[in-house]
Amino acid sequence: MSTTTQTIALRGAGLTLDDIPEPKRRKRPLLPIIYWVVIGILLLPIISMIAYSFNFAPNNRVTTVWQHFTVQYYLHLADQADLFQAFLLSITIALLSAAISIAIGVPLALALERYRFWGRGLVSSILFIDIAAPSIVVGSSALSFFFTLNFQTGFWTILISHVTFNIAYAVVTLRARLSGMGTAYEQAAADLGSGPVAGFFRVTVPLLMPGILAAFLLSLAMSIDDYVITSFVAGSATTFPLYIYGIKTGLPPQVLCFGTIVFVVGIALFFANAALNRRNKV
Repeated sequence: MSTTTQTIALRGAGLTLDDIPEPKRRKRPLLPIIYWVVIGILLLPIISMIAYSFNFAPNNRVTTVWQHFTVQYYLHLADQADLFQAFLLSITIALLSAAISIAIGVPLALALERYRFWGRGLVSSILFIDIAAPSIVVGSSALSFFFTLNFQTGFWTILISHVTFNIAYAVVTLRARLSGMGTAYEQAAADLGSGPVAGFFRVTVPLLMPGILAAFLLSLAMSIDDYVITSFVAGSATTFPLYIYGIKTGLPPQVLCFGTIVFVVGIALFFANAALNRRNKV
């Protein structure tokens, strides 16, 4: 029975749609249990990392036996000089690569989403291939490219490689935001006398800001986390993942501290982005 027919029948009986009792939903107690078990499995390594970052480590090496609570490793993050330098290098590269990816990704996403031009499909395909390609293929091809140009591997080769794969993730994220924005506000701004540049910075960018922040966070996480591609093009430079992988005998407790700091900052930025999304929907 259609909604119109049902409404007419109810009116004839002196009833409304509000008088129809809602169908009872069958309880599925197994689904919430499965959900929380999966969440627990995913969070267990992170919780363990955070907890043991406050555990006293004999001989300055992480142990699985709980000793006693301490914050001394957070107060002496720079004691492990090589680890500290590797972490700073990873953060520097991640911030720069994310910023450059956003600077390139915003106009590229706008072009791909709102304009039709020759080669548009090819560019979109290249971006998705970049995401789908195995890291070992991207790393080896980047290394051969730099060798062909006789380019010394190190900081700049890592940065260029990270920008290369981060652009694809940034563009996909930004296009998802653009697809739900429309152009009504920008057209209204143009009708009120706003020029293209002023309209872009005063209307488009604020509306796109949740997508920009999401793309920035994704690029940041991809860069800090990357090991395979970086290992091909790092040369003598050592990033945080490369340093951890190179440890053979014991893990300094500062490693857990740095991991906890990255996780906490990422969660804080995630909630900031969620708050920004809610404010824009009001």
